[in-house]
Amino acid sequence: MNRTTAPSGERLIDLCAIWDAGVSLSSAAWNGASCGVERRRLNEAKKVSRRMPLSPRISHPPRKQSLESSYIFYTLSQGGWEMLSSVQEVQLKQLEVTRPRGLGNRERGQVPRMARQPAPPWVHAAFLLCLLSLGGAIEIPMDLTQPPTITKQSVKDHIVDPRDNILIECEAKGNPAPSFHWTRNSRFFNIAKDPRVSMRRRSGTLVIDFRSGGRPEEYEGEYQCFARNKFGTALSNRIRLQVSKSPLWPKENLDPVVVQEGAPLTLQCNPPPGLPSPVIFWMSSSMEPIAQDKRVSQGHNGDLYFSNVMLQDMQTDYSCNARFHFTHTIQQKNPFTLKVLTNHPYNDSSLRNHPDMYSARGVAERTPSFMYPQGTASSQMVLRGMDLLLECIASGVPTPDIAWYKKGGDLPSDKAKFENFNKALRITNVSEEDSGEYFCLASNKMGSIRHTISVRVKAAPYWLDEPKNLILAPGEDGRLVCRANGNPKPTVQWMVNGEPLQSAPPNPNREVAGDTIIFRDTQISSRAVYQCNTSNEHGYLLANAFVSVLDVPPRMLSPRNQLIRVILYNRTRLDCPFFGSPIPTLRWFKNGQGSNLDGGNYHVYENGSLEIKMIRKEDQGIYTCVATNILGKAENQVRLEVKDPTRIYRMPEDQVAKRGTTVQLECRVKHDPSLKLTVSWLKDDEPLYIGNRMKKEDDSLTIFGVAERDQGSYTCVASTELDQDLAKAYLTVLGRPDRPRDLELTDLAERSVRLTWIPGDDNNSPITDYVVQFEEDQFQPGVWHDHSKYPGSVNSAVLRLSPYVNYQFRVIAINEVGSSHPSLPSERYRTSGAPPESNPGDVKGEGTRKNNMEITWTPMNATSAFGPNLRYIVKWRRRETREAWNNVTVWGSRYVVGQTPVYVPYEIRVQAENDFGKGPEPESVIGYSGEDLPSAPRRFRVRQPNLETINLEWDHPEHPNGIMLGYTLKYVAFNGTKVGKQIVENFSSNQTKFTVQRTDPVSRYRFTLSARTQVGSGEAVTEESPAPPNEAYTNNQADIATQGWFIGLMCAIALLVLILLIVCFIKRSRGGKYPVREKKDVPLGPEDPKEEDGSFDYSDEDNKPLQGSQTSLDGTIKQQESDDSLVDYGEGGEGQFNEDGSFIGQYTVKKDKDETEGNESSEATSPVNAIYSLA
Repeated sequence: MNRTTAPSGERLIDLCAIWDAGVSLSSAAWNGASCGVERRRLNEAKKVSRRMPLSPRISHPPRKQSLESSYIFYTLSQGGWEMLSSVQEVQLKQLEVTRPRGLGNRERGQVPRMARQPAPPWVHAAFLLCLLSLGGAIEIPMDLTQPPTITKQSVKDHIVDPRDNILIECEAKGNPAPSFHWTRNSRFFNIAKDPRVSMRRRSGTLVIDFRSGGRPEEYEGEYQCFARNKFGTALSNRIRLQVSKSPLWPKENLDPVVVQEGAPLTLQCNPPPGLPSPVIFWMSSSMEPIAQDKRVSQGHNGDLYFSNVMLQDMQTDYSCNARFHFTHTIQQKNPFTLKVLTNHPYNDSSLRNHPDMYSARGVAERTPSFMYPQGTASSQMVLRGMDLLLECIASGVPTPDIAWYKKGGDLPSDKAKFENFNKALRITNVSEEDSGEYFCLASNKMGSIRHTISVRVKAAPYWLDEPKNLILAPGEDGRLVCRANGNPKPTVQWMVNGEPLQSAPPNPNREVAGDTIIFRDTQISSRAVYQCNTSNEHGYLLANAFVSVLDVPPRMLSPRNQLIRVILYNRTRLDCPFFGSPIPTLRWFKNGQGSNLDGGNYHVYENGSLEIKMIRKEDQGIYTCVATNILGKAENQVRLEVKDPTRIYRMPEDQVAKRGTTVQLECRVKHDPSLKLTVSWLKDDEPLYIGNRMKKEDDSLTIFGVAERDQGSYTCVASTELDQDLAKAYLTVLGRPDRPRDLELTDLAERSVRLTWIPGDDNNSPITDYVVQFEEDQFQPGVWHDHSKYPGSVNSAVLRLSPYVNYQFRVIAINEVGSSHPSLPSERYRTSGAPPESNPGDVKGEGTRKNNMEITWTPMNATSAFGPNLRYIVKWRRRETREAWNNVTVWGSRYVVGQTPVYVPYEIRVQAENDFGKGPEPESVIGYSGEDLPSAPRRFRVRQPNLETINLEWDHPEHPNGIMLGYTLKYVAFNGTKVGKQIVENFSSNQTKFTVQRTDPVSRYRFTLSARTQVGSGEAVTEESPAPPNEAYTNNQADIATQGWFIGLMCAIALLVLILLIVCFIKRSRGGKYPVREKKDVPLGPEDPKEEDGSFDYSDEDNKPLQGSQTSLDGTIKQQESDDSLVDYGEGGEGQFNEDGSFIGQYTVKKDKDETEGNESSEATSPVNAIYSLA
């Protein structure tokens, strides 16, 4: 019975115990189980899928390694090779990012919403790989004797860096451990004779050390490693050792390349041959990358092709650079300089990439022709599995477009891609079906041309059935099979222990039948290592397979009593790794039951693995595997636990949001409570970084301030250590549109041009408008102005142009969200000149001083100048004088006329003029010379109609001396030497009246009035208000009677009078008489007032303030003493008031002749008499 094993030292089938979602090994099982080749295949499947791993315990995504190389930069100058500066090094490294590549179409289709994904694709890929291994090879445990097996070796074409030591790898395993030796160029390589060469301990790896000197080139050749023990010899591939080479560029002086504008041009690179071939790129001598497009591009051979030369191609030079990988150097060739012959050198920048402009520059349009490859047909051979690169570069005016086709069929869409602006077609991983005829079509408006490329696909040998290790028990039969295919058909050669099978000792148990070796009744002596070498003219394959004859009782290779947890309703497989010779028979039992598990929901594979097609709750339990052969038996147990699946029951939904808003995506999950749940999010199938604008909760994801970069698919991943569930939603963000691109000017005319552009992405909000802006480089360089606006449905417009403007245009797209960034500017286009068609606007004449007039205007812009040397003819004369016009030519925007009368009107005209002529005759504008201070207002009048108001009136100044701005009135209240606060009032120029409300009836007012122009206030006039009437004083006294202090004073006086009355009554009762005149202490003078009847007048004749009164701050007078009249206390007299309101008390002592003595008693009772009595 045949048993085959893989060449790997680890058992292949162990990984397959966890092949499906929902299966997890314990840590002990994982450490004990190994996966060999299948693990590597699984990792590859995971790399392709780019999905999250099912469980950290099951797999680990490969780490990304970033290898940064330091390059030494050299440039070839006239004096030899020089090292480049650090700035140039940085620019060269940036070229790796900015190097032009082929154009690609950015397409974004609708992303389908995925409700549930029980397992990512790599899991299913792993499942298929595991199914393939179920009947695969069995590995011999390392504690058993076995022939050597090569486990590691260098690649067939081994290129090394000459600055490093040489390492040629060769690792092998076996029991006993193998020994190693090498051949070089098919001859024994004696390592002991070369002090630079050594072999690593317990390894066959060669190390060639050059630290003590030596040339690496001396060790170039073909090496082969032999690993040998007493059971056989294994061989490595034939390893071709080559030392990397980076020869210097030969010194050369390059003459300027002279070429006619519109002609094709090829700048050849011809780099020095290197090993491996260098990477080629073009830069200027100042280390700036050469901009490439469909007109100018680099071919696959490194040459730089110009489909047609333009005048602007002279603006830089062109240097070819070669980067050598192994030596980490970049070499620069001497630069090419171009001299372009042209018929129109003045308009060099306005015609780039605009097909209709070639004729305007006198460049003849012509049909395409191929620059590479030559002719109309060629052929190309490619090996199976490699990349096919087809290239067509064409010349022509206008620049041709390239399209690719396959004769008799379509291009393979899954493998074909276009590069280098559609000039190259790359088909990856070529197979025999890709052979045939391809043709490229180069076309422009003048015509088209095609080139046919016949593609032949050859193949180096590739395996159909690679020989595997063969493990047999004594007396068993077996076979080794070596089948390969190729084009041409490869030949097969068998070897045993490194020697041709024909020269090996005869073995009656062995029979060779072409690509198969048959073994019958195998014995212990048949142990050996066989090599199969299959080759053709394109390469070879070498495989080792040993034959081992063993008698071994069954043994279990995995840890005992494993715990495996699986998810309900999933498919799973239980492995029971074992070994034995003869190969044991394996049976499965559940919970100690005697019946063998096979059939129905169970299936046992040839290698003994048990598959359960759909896990149910009742499948939980203990499973026992028993391996038996004629030498004994072995068993192991696996405990199976069934868990509930993880499910997302509320999934995120597709949403459309405006930029700046908040979005919430829901994700609610049910899972087995005994398992730990982890909820994570992917964006566009990559792990989502949760920044400060996002908030992740157990059941939702919130995005604050949504931006354009947030648009994409969001996947909620709910996972446990056993399974996961996915739900996806798409977030559409309405953003500002992308900038328009590829602006093109066509239909050139003297006063118009057609502008065409390609719209940018509208970012989910339709474009409503396009704004076309222009910039000119004469009047306001770098300043962009709006030219016109167009609906969002158009991408081409005819623009009206002004004469003599060097236009440059750009376009801005607008949608509901906002405006795009401006497009890149178009090429420049200059229109021819003409006389101005308008004159400057906003002409004014105003004086800045009293004897001048400044004439100003708004200067004309670039679109109204119409020609060079724009200037202005300024004319002026006094209005209505009919005098001759004064004129002057001005280049700026102002002119000052001097020695003018004050504020005189002038007629002014400003006319534009350029080198092509004058503008139209301008209209006259009235201006005025400078202003001066106005004269004083006339007839200033102050009237006081009552005690509350004062009316002011005046007339306009006789000489305003300018535009009257208004009047200024200043006034202040005063009373004697006391002056109040000054008040200022401003009036308009047409106001000539004002009323002042008095603050008190006593004070007077002083008024000062002046007129104003823009120069200032002129001469002032001053007037005072008339004196107030006397009754004002009385009214003021009446007001005092309402004060509290005055009422108290009156009460005190009344009390005093009452006391006096009491005293008078007492004295009267005693009979005392007190004539007033007799009791006066001071006799009356001749000046005292005296009435005819002997009475006296005590009135304040001079209107002087009462004693004890005070003057307020605002000029009013406040009374502090009582001023009540005592008329009620006089005898026979009546109280009177003068005109000024003061009290006149006439206290007379009358002795009428008809009075009796009894009347004296009544006189004594009078309060006045009582007062005089006391006096």
